Formats: sequence, structure tokens, C-alpha cells
Amino acid sequence: MTNITFITNVGNIEISLNKQKAPVTVRNFIQYCRDGFYNDTIFHRVIEGFMIQGGGHTEDLLEKPTRDPIVNEANRGLKNTIGTIAMARTEAPHSATAQFFINLADNDCLDYTATTNSGWGYTVFGNVTAGMDVVTKIAQEKTTTAQDYGDVPCHAIIIKQVTINE
Repeated sequence: MTNITFITNVGNIEISLNKQKAPVTVRNFIQYCRDGFYNDTIFHRVIEGFMIQGGGHTEDLLEKPTRDPIVNEANRGLKNTIGTIAMARTEAPHSATAQFFINLADNDCLDYTATTNSGWGYTVFGNVTAGMDVVTKIAQEKTTTAQDYGDVPCHAIIIKQVTINE
């Protein structure tokens, strides 16, 4: 079992990754972690009662360049329940790169239902094992609109570093 820790400016969040059910996604995520990609990125989208999203923008809201998208593995049985981490993507089912979100509720509307654009869902690839209080604290941060982005925390929530424990 592989675990990672997000070291943020508001506390640590520990995540257990599910290599068995989401092998491509976990490999992709771990490579971004090893590359230091997530260091000094922010949680740039926070919707209380829904999710917190990060992994792609600097504190200045500049989007970082990513590698090519990966295949969507949402059809492998993992569900978007409270405390799970999943890949963010565009409307295209197989467009996830580096951005992720942590579910703040049981978001079954994000689960796989069919191999159609609207049914693919969002790939869950792990769950929070410690630091859900930090996730909740981030979720309660007041948000605003900044540079055409909505739901941006008023105070930057920075991922300082990610550590990997394999």
C-alpha cells in the first residue's frame, strides 16, 4: 500500500492510494509527486459540502503545464464517498492529468454509470486516512472569484510538499 502526505500551510493530510483498483491513476499521481509538481500549488477550488480541488495552480492562479491525459478508471468499482480522492478532468472522460479533488460528501453523482461522456464519472484512487479535520478546515475557508476562477479560497491554502511512503 502506498501512502502520501500533503504538507499544507494549514496542516497535513494523509492519503492511502489504491494501486489495485486504479493502477494507471496511482502511477500517474505518484510520478507527479516524485517530480515535485504539487509542491507550492494551492487548493484553488473549494465548495463546502462538495469537494476541495487542487494540484494544478500556483498561488498566483497560474496553471502548471502537465503531461498527457490518462485513461479514466472510474469503472473499476471505487465510489466518490466522503474522504476519497479522485481525479479532476474536463467534460471529456479521459482528460485527467494532475488535478485532483477530495470529496466532502458522498458524491454518487460523480460515480461511473456508463461508457458515455455523461456516465464515465471521476476516478477515485485513494482515501484520506488522517487529516480529515484539515480537509474540513479547508472546506470552511471563505471563497471568492479571482481571475475568472470561482470558489477560490480568500486565503491561499498551499501544498508546500508531498511525501511518499511506499
